[in-house]
Amino acid sequence: MAKVLLAAWACDPCKGSEQAVGWEWLNAIRRNNAVWVITADFQRDSIKRAVKDRPAEFRDVWFHYVPSKPWHYTQPNRFWEFCERSIAKPIMHWSYKLWQWDAYNLACDLHASVHFDLAHQLTFVGFRFPGHLWKLGIPFVWGPIGGLENTPWNLLPSMGIRGAVYYGARNFVNSMHRSLLQQPRKALAAAGPGVIAATGGIRREIRRIYGVNSEVICEVGLPSETAPKFLLRLTGEPLQLAWSGRLLPGKALHLLLRAMANVADIIDWRLHIYGDGPLKAAWQRLAVKANLGPRVVWHGHVSRSEALAGLRSAHLFVTTSLKDLTSTVVLEALAEGVPVLCPDHCGFPDVVDRTCGVRLPIGTAAEFKRALAEAIIRLAGDESERRRLAAGALVRAPQFGLSAKAEAIESVYRRVLESYNTHSLSLNSAGQGSARH
Repeated sequence: MAKVLLAAWACDPCKGSEQAVGWEWLNAIRRNNAVWVITADFQRDSIKRAVKDRPAEFRDVWFHYVPSKPWHYTQPNRFWEFCERSIAKPIMHWSYKLWQWDAYNLACDLHASVHFDLAHQLTFVGFRFPGHLWKLGIPFVWGPIGGLENTPWNLLPSMGIRGAVYYGARNFVNSMHRSLLQQPRKALAAAGPGVIAATGGIRREIRRIYGVNSEVICEVGLPSETAPKFLLRLTGEPLQLAWSGRLLPGKALHLLLRAMANVADIIDWRLHIYGDGPLKAAWQRLAVKANLGPRVVWHGHVSRSEALAGLRSAHLFVTTSLKDLTSTVVLEALAEGVPVLCPDHCGFPDVVDRTCGVRLPIGTAAEFKRALAEAIIRLAGDESERRRLAAGALVRAPQFGLSAKAEAIESVYRRVLESYNTHSLSLNSAGQGSARH
């Protein structure tokens, strides 16, 4: 059992997104290791409640909270939420970097007393933020790493003026950071064989830009056991489609709505949309203009239990995101035996294969909408094929469960520790040889 120092600003058992990534990875890492976690102070209460409910599971986990300062990036907070979704986002980055320095000072104090075997930079997963644990001089793991891929340029016009400007600017800044930032290069060099990419696409970018090999481990994980069976579609029953996410330009729900306009009256269908956001009114107007009418059901923001219940009632799950790594809801859909239709980019190809869903090529927006409509019509008319994919989803989902993730992480840890020990022995042998001469 190794003594692992884990830096996870985002690590909350009660939240989704990055906080869920931090918490799920911690649960995988603690299966085989003793873990000291450095995290953000505002998550303290949620973590304490979770640990209190399951003390035996966390007997070898110790949480250390970086004291909050006025300039630290925290959640929930309207100011920081505004920064995250506007041109003021560099303020958020600056604040997080200051937090990372305070986290490193705490890490140095802990290492002086605990003497860790390995340090792991976990969340945020963005490549811009490698932190400073790599400077401790002990075996170092970084990942899962994300953020290196740009939003497809040819799809920006379909995102509206606001979305095109925002994601176009992000692409430009992203490209500059990939080339110019030196901290990621230094951290990657320190990690050596301990680099973890969130997706296959990120692995290719790490290799292309930095010349470094990495291991792919999906940043999200299966949050629960798979269902024992999948939903059957009865003769004459409308095809039930589900979509879930924040109603933001990058989620590109409008592409699905326009695809359904092409489906129109060819098949009988219902589309259930779970989520809320600033584009809700605009996309509702689009649905009305496309004559989709009552066949589109806007559920708004719902609890996780309600969202899962919605998945269980669906025959197909559709995601149209243009900028995710891998969405947790994709795994949740597979775990419920719901085939997934998704773009053939981001982290989706690492999860959705021909056994459990349909990946749609990313060309132009028009080509994507046409391919999406054709796939929906085809599966609506071929229930045996849809059931084959549903059965495949139940087989595919456990491959991203906690046990599989724990095993994959432990393999990386062993490789890093063996490489470090071998290198240390080589240096000692070389030093002794020089001393004899």
